[in-house]
Amino acid sequence: MTMMDKFRLQGKVALVTGAGRNLGKEIALTLAEAGADVVVTSRTVIEIEKTVEEIKRKGRRALAILMDITDFSQVEQGVHRIVSEFGRIDVLVNNAATRSFKSVLDISPEEWRSVIDTNLTGPLLCCKAVGPFMIRQGGGRVINISSKSGLRGRANRAAYCASKGGLIQLTRALAVEWAPYNILVNSIAPGMISADLGPEVSEASREKRIAGEVPLKRIADLSEIVPLILYLAAEAGSYMTGEVILIDGGMAAQ
Repeated sequence: MTMMDKFRLQGKVALVTGAGRNLGKEIALTLAEAGADVVVTSRTVIEIEKTVEEIKRKGRRALAILMDITDFSQVEQGVHRIVSEFGRIDVLVNNAATRSFKSVLDISPEEWRSVIDTNLTGPLLCCKAVGPFMIRQGGGRVINISSKSGLRGRANRAAYCASKGGLIQLTRALAVEWAPYNILVNSIAPGMISADLGPEVSEASREKRIAGEVPLKRIADLSEIVPLILYLAAEAGSYMTGEVILIDGGMAAQ
């Protein structure tokens, strides 16, 4: 096997949640380019159907499943359908997420639970559903998309920070728990990307934040995030588990 062969995913099946747009879509397309067949999920079927069309144009099999990852019955049904149609699941990317831009005093208990359920409980349920099949087939890869906010405090982001911090700890716990089964569990923590700034951030405020917080003085392009996901999904990353990797333009170095 050559070095480049270690980054290829021929014969593999990947499941990417929240893959209708932004980072999730980019992840799904990248895994397909590397040779994987890809199943994409979202609560918005139109978006993931477009992702499936693009994957098929790359010559790979693809499937869109409408799924609420906070509902375990939906997750289980979706996973069983994938195994029935594709035979296996080699890579799970827990990308689906939501945000709240409210202070602790302003956020309602319902909004808090919504963020925690989507960003933390959802990935747990996906792992719980996929895990038995990965164990049975002799291994697999789980990649959890966390955030720099899971490693640092941020005003008006308590629910998001707590959910992403919890996802990091879930990553570490599962890595230890599933290591005997050759299931590698890692997390990527992107820094500042456009979706992270929030709808209320003006262009001037955005530029000020970038200049003040990011040593590289710019927001990450999605194409700068996905190569690491490919590394973790492929044979190249076969000795890495339990890691949380920042891609933040130098923010954590300050």
